[in-house]
Amino acid sequence: MTGASRGIGAAIARALACDGWPVGVGYRSDRDGAARVVAEIEADGGRAVALAGDVTKPQVADELFGALESEFDGPVLVLVNNAGVNRDDLTPSLGDEEWSEVIETDLSAAFRLMRRALKSMLRARAGRIINISSVAGLRANPGQSNYAAAKAGLIALTRTAAVEVARRGITVNAVAPGWIDTEMTAALSKELLSAVPARRAGTPEEVAACVRFLASDQASYVTGAVLTVDGGLAA
Repeated sequence: MTGASRGIGAAIARALACDGWPVGVGYRSDRDGAARVVAEIEADGGRAVALAGDVTKPQVADELFGALESEFDGPVLVLVNNAGVNRDDLTPSLGDEEWSEVIETDLSAAFRLMRRALKSMLRARAGRIINISSVAGLRANPGQSNYAAAKAGLIALTRTAAVEVARRGITVNAVAPGWIDTEMTAALSKELLSAVPARRAGTPEEVAACVRFLASDQASYVTGAVLTVDGGLAA
């Protein structure tokens, strides 16, 4: 999975390892964080490997999958696209660079990784793809037009791919977190929590529990779905 060195990604990696999945802990720059996640998984008896790569580079999808297939001696049958960045600004002043960086990281990279994963999944007639979107892809959030566009696009990509491969035993779903207590949200005003009906932030583990379900056999008839984990924010 991508973006797994901390926060939501790290929690998902640990959760999937608990279910017996060998986990590729993808990261771009936080090598120490990825190493900690791997160590935690191995300490609990699981299997994991840290994989460095900038997912915005087109060739990286093949590189990551090649490394995983070699390390674990088999096809990758679960993909979690969690890598993401935000570069917030109001639309009139948002620059091309800020737009492109977010779209490339949060949407285009997910597409390339899905395309690569589906090659193996279609041969195996089995697979799970879970894309981490955001409540920002479902409701307006001023100052995040680039992030919202990427996350809404990820939802559309999820739904379209889901119907394309449903007959081959592959499910494609999205999880849309709201305010989750991570380093990314630490700088946000706590007053914003007043907009959340549950009146609290979620935890990475609550998001991970939903991903864990979607990756399981119990979710074999769930595809093209968007599961919000947001305390009612998008209701």
